[in-house]
Amino acid sequence: MNSSDYAIRPILPAEHEALGEVSVRSYLEGGLLLKGLDDPYTPRLRDVAHRAAEALVLVAAEASAPNDSATGGALLGGVTLAFPGSAMAELAGPGESEIRMLAVDPAAQGRGVGSALAAACVDLSRADPGVKRVVLCSLREMTGAHRIYERLGFERAPRLDWSPVPDVLLWGFALDL
Repeated sequence: MNSSDYAIRPILPAEHEALGEVSVRSYLEGGLLLKGLDDPYTPRLRDVAHRAAEALVLVAAEASAPNDSATGGALLGGVTLAFPGSAMAELAGPGESEIRMLAVDPAAQGRGVGSALAAACVDLSRADPGVKRVVLCSLREMTGAHRIYERLGFERAPRLDWSPVPDVLLWGFALDL
């Protein structure tokens, strides 16, 4: 999936650290790391190598110069897509894929990056004959992300709501394919 100034594609190993920092910055500036950089979720956001070993990690990358082969351009954001059986899945059951850790660099917000990343996950899930539904969870406060998911056809799925730690409630969303 491409826009005029960025492309959605699988992450390159050389980009793991950069996406980890984009993810932390996105969550931190969005007020989603309740304990700031000391939040227990921070190391998980940074550990993109682990995510990439267990699931598909997609990035939105600026269009790169023709001779830039080390990376595919500056990273604007990323997302993890866990297919059935992935160790990265927290909610997904058999026949379900799961969208995780959608993050957009604060400087790139408003360019459709989050929507493009989420749509790519839905498209890839639809292309997999073993996937019948896409699920995800999101903090109640992530209203911008909720709008993206709802535009893609996701519906609130309260039966998927859960608390990974005390005082944090994650809302579940689902899309039947």
